[in-house]
Amino acid sequence: MNFLNFSRFNAIYKALPVFLAAALVLLVSGLYLSLFASPPDYQQGEAVRIMYIHVPSAWMALFIYSIMAAASASGLIWRNPLSYIMASASAPIGAAFTAITLITGSLWGKPMWGAYWVWDARLTSVLILFFLYVGFILMFSAFDSRERAEKSAAVLAIMGFINIPIIKFSVDWWNTLHQPASIFRIGGPAIHSSMLWPLLIMFAGFLFLFLFLLIVRMQAEILNRKVARKVA
Repeated sequence: MNFLNFSRFNAIYKALPVFLAAALVLLVSGLYLSLFASPPDYQQGEAVRIMYIHVPSAWMALFIYSIMAAASASGLIWRNPLSYIMASASAPIGAAFTAITLITGSLWGKPMWGAYWVWDARLTSVLILFFLYVGFILMFSAFDSRERAEKSAAVLAIMGFINIPIIKFSVDWWNTLHQPASIFRIGGPAIHSSMLWPLLIMFAGFLFLFLFLLIVRMQAEILNRKVARKVA
């Protein structure tokens, strides 16, 4: 398995400090803009500041699952072990972002809806996404064979991808308490730039944090496999 040769990834590993520095700078800047520079909402007041964590986390949860499903498909089709490593390394990070989405959504929902949780189409489909992440992770402890675990988890990831468009369009397809899209929509964002920029900066910070964590986790897994090969 030549892909375990670290020399092919030296450029990526050297970029790790850049990814971490970018994540820290963007997140600190984004949090400052979100908490202090952006205005309160005319309806929601200061509670709207939860949005700056909630919305970028939700974007990341969908993005990472898409990456995981694509990597799983690549592993099944081209039998590339690195694709399986990428998928398995992405899953816990995506699960964490999904958990943050659910928690911040509940905290935001209490002052807006009067309840921490309602069985809304958007909320329910995001909860299903969290269970898909957890199921993917648990697959690796359900089989003695790593190959079987990787393939089974890959099938689950690909099948679960149908939930991504359901999450995205649930507010359009069903009667839901969740507000419709206000950023990625036809006609442009329906949100003022003073709120839009903190959202985008926070998303960029989360994205660089994900890239940093992903590469670190992939590096650790490749090292573990190299050690296992030597022991065997």
